Amino acid sequence: MIQIKKISAEETYPIRLEVLRKNIPLPYQFDGDFDNDTFHLGAFKNEQLIAVSSYMKTSNNLFKGNQFQLRGMATLEAFQGLGAGKLMMETAFEILVNLKIDCLWCNARTNAVPFYKKLGMAIKGNSFDIKYVGLHYTMAKMFIF
Repeated sequence: MIQIKKISAEETYPIRLEVLRKNIPLPYQFDGDFDNDTFHLGAFKNEQLIAVSSYMKTSNNLFKGNQFQLRGMATLEAFQGLGAGKLMMETAFEILVNLKIDCLWCNARTNAVPFYKKLGMAIKGNSFDIKYVGLHYTMAKMFIF
């Protein structure tokens, strides 16, 4: 069974580094990691941290209202496909709805677009390239109150 818990920014770093930044000269520590509104979620299997995600209050001109950005979503390779990402996102949706947030958005790698679409997120705009990482799309889920 996979459990989702709030974790610290520092706890996200080993998985971010392994999955998202391995052999890539980009930071695994993000601006906003320690902001008061930021929260981080971890997925645990048998008490081992196997996946992480971070949610930061921000503003993107593509969207209106109160917004959070998803950053650093990553699952260790050996545990991909078990539903950890989906469980973290569902937990985040509950937290964000309780906070009366209008929009959750992210910059999604092209291979992650189908995952986010299944969770009700939609592409906004054209693809764009992030150096060393590749093509991305901005995706968002709007919450209606």
